[in-house]
Amino acid sequence: MPIRMPIIFFGHGNPMNAISKNNYTRAWSDFGKRVPKPKAILSISAHWYVPGVFLTSMPAPQTIHDFGGFPEELYKIKYPAPGDPKLARRVQRLLTSIPAGLDTAWGLDHGTWSVLYHVFPKADIPVVQLSIDECKPASFHYEIGRKLIPLRDEGVLVIGSGNLVHNLHAYSWGGRQSKPYGWAVRFEESARKLILAGDPRPLIDYKSLGQDALLSIPTPDHYLPLLYVLGGSEKGEPVEFLAEGIDGGSVSMLTVKLGEY
Repeated sequence: MPIRMPIIFFGHGNPMNAISKNNYTRAWSDFGKRVPKPKAILSISAHWYVPGVFLTSMPAPQTIHDFGGFPEELYKIKYPAPGDPKLARRVQRLLTSIPAGLDTAWGLDHGTWSVLYHVFPKADIPVVQLSIDECKPASFHYEIGRKLIPLRDEGVLVIGSGNLVHNLHAYSWGGRQSKPYGWAVRFEESARKLILAGDPRPLIDYKSLGQDALLSIPTPDHYLPLLYVLGGSEKGEPVEFLAEGIDGGSVSMLTVKLGEY
């Protein structure tokens, strides 16, 4: 009988993590060594936030360097994982009433490859990205996660990549150390408790969680990948926080794994 894959949300943070060795990237690498090798990966990245639902369906997705102002070394990185058009069509069928287009122009953005560069450095596992529809409410994204559950029993590793707390207006740039803001710490702690309790409802209706939530999630793009992962988990599955910390005072690096290895 096939082993059910876990499902995981990565706090990917600064693109420089792709070429850094730190507590976050070591945790990502350790996860890659412990998890059974998946047949394929479906990634929901904060950086494909567009009007509509799309799936990459090309056989060889490009490595997208969707950022600016970083060292040349970062732009030289390639993550040449194959695509999986068959998986893209399978996800299309799972989404049933939700129109999902097949895309051949996007590729793998840094929300996906900066993490997978550490998790599966050989880049030998097929990867498909699923876009985040910027026009839909949070509940829509959670419900898509529910529809993706069967993939976990088919050897597919579903990952979300964003940040639980992501406020770049408050971020300490230039490599300066910055004490985490109180609102960031409090919201992350509240979210942890809700995840451990298996109660996603307040996290779906995150605006009801008050000022700490609004400061932590000024825009939903980096937060929504977590809802896909929560939606893709089952009640009672074990929760493990593989990496933690708040970078630059206002970006949570929390990585959340749900399910067994």
